[in-house]
Amino acid sequence: MSENKTKSNAESRPSEASFLAARIQSTIISNTLTAERWQEHITECLAYRFQAAMIPAAWVKKTAAALEGTGIRVASFVDFPYGTMTSAGKAYEAARLVEDGAEEVDLMANVGFLLSGMEREYADDIGGVVRAAGKIPVKIMLELPLLNAQQKVRAVALSIDAGIAYLKNASGGAVGVATPEQIRFLRELAPPNIRIKASGGIKTAQQVRELLAAGADVVGTSSAVQIIEEVAGGRLRESAVGPAQY
Repeated sequence: MSENKTKSNAESRPSEASFLAARIQSTIISNTLTAERWQEHITECLAYRFQAAMIPAAWVKKTAAALEGTGIRVASFVDFPYGTMTSAGKAYEAARLVEDGAEEVDLMANVGFLLSGMEREYADDIGGVVRAAGKIPVKIMLELPLLNAQQKVRAVALSIDAGIAYLKNASGGAVGVATPEQIRFLRELAPPNIRIKASGGIKTAQQVRELLAAGADVVGTSSAVQIIEEVAGGRLRESAVGPAQY
């Protein structure tokens, strides 16, 4: 390989890293999330310029204050991982997230309703959160690996009718690894105004590339930093600073 080509490849890495980071929602979900780890997460989001910081509900207000004016979105979730909270409870929680500064809400619907053929209850569960969130976009975690072919189609149709802004293939890796086939399936069924989020076991840059190429608008992953460092050859970490204090 010539010296010029080597230099060109090296120069392209930060550009691709920036492109991918702008489409990644850096996710941290843990029942042992500490203030120190939260500070590190915010610092990472600022240093790598991720599309959003996805954090648990209790940290939304603090995150909104820390990221104000940065262009990095504040995202959180309702009723993960089971989706079995009452519909009224989900709507209340969504409204509080918005009040605290959330700019996007990921919702775990009651998959058991759908599996039981209780389509009205399934749709109402989603619609209540959409109404409570107002202008804030709601992403529905469809849990596609748990559904048969007909249920997948109905889940998409009912979610769109209920007013969601994003279709999301699954909640995370515990349900299944996100695949380009799942994303293409969602993109083919969804009208152009409905966006797609990929989630579940996304740990490499190649996975991100393939999911975006299949039609995902954003991807959610807890491996965001590792993915961008993989693309940049570790050189971006040099510009990252220690935990910021907020």
